[in-house]
Amino acid sequence: MDKPWAETIYRPAAALEFFKAAGKPERAPAGTAFFAENDKARPYLFMRDKMYLLLDGSVDLVARRKVIGSVAKGQIFGEMASITHAPRSATAVAKTACKVIALDDKQFLSGLQKKPDFALMLMSIMIGRLRETLARLAEQTSLRSEAVRKESVVFDARRLAELADGLSNEAPMFFDRGKTIVQEGQPGVRMYAVIEGRVTVSIGNEVVERLGPGGVFGELALIGQTPRMASVVADTDCSLLPVNRTAFLLLVKTNAEFAASLLGSLAERLRALTARLK
Repeated sequence: MDKPWAETIYRPAAALEFFKAAGKPERAPAGTAFFAENDKARPYLFMRDKMYLLLDGSVDLVARRKVIGSVAKGQIFGEMASITHAPRSATAVAKTACKVIALDDKQFLSGLQKKPDFALMLMSIMIGRLRETLARLAEQTSLRSEAVRKESVVFDARRLAELADGLSNEAPMFFDRGKTIVQEGQPGVRMYAVIEGRVTVSIGNEVVERLGPGGVFGELALIGQTPRMASVVADTDCSLLPVNRTAFLLLVKTNAEFAASLLGSLAERLRALTARLK
């Protein structure tokens, strides 16, 4: 849902620096609808998803005609739909006269090129949300296999080939069908990109995702330096490209498209898990 980030992790000064590097302030009178529930970008009609930083004023978030939250000065809103290009989960309306900086997807990518550390902050925030959502799902016992996400692809063939050809400093690894690749709860020292074959991702013995060529897993432990959130088993014989933390951080800081692809993957996972909450 397009709610503002938790202030325990979110750094307003870093957000302001990032948004100023890619966009310009603009004013919006009270009553302005920045976006509407269920809206979806249509680039061919010059309608692009945007995320916003609120510099001044107050914004209400409305879903099904009910106010579900508010955005205060210094907070960001609309980022989930902007990153995933999914329909908006709420309407954002200016409660008072506002001053904002809006970034579309192209400006966001430009901003990542100038301020790559912002991507790491955003990833950390999404991982915090993922952990909170998983904890709530565990309480509700609603993490069921029938809701498994469709096979996920983070990188296209060209991007994966570039990664395998020199952006990572480790050789591909091979796993036989049925082999456990990572175990939930264990320390994580690498993320993996699937080159060939398919893997299954499980949390608490329930399958939550299947990944084929172009899919990635294990990045959560690298970003947060925390134990693995899930177990991953080889569905077929598979070839994986391992990426250690040092190489991962270098990739994020030097390759804006890599960072944007991972942000999209995290946002999609968060959306899929949030949809399961009762």
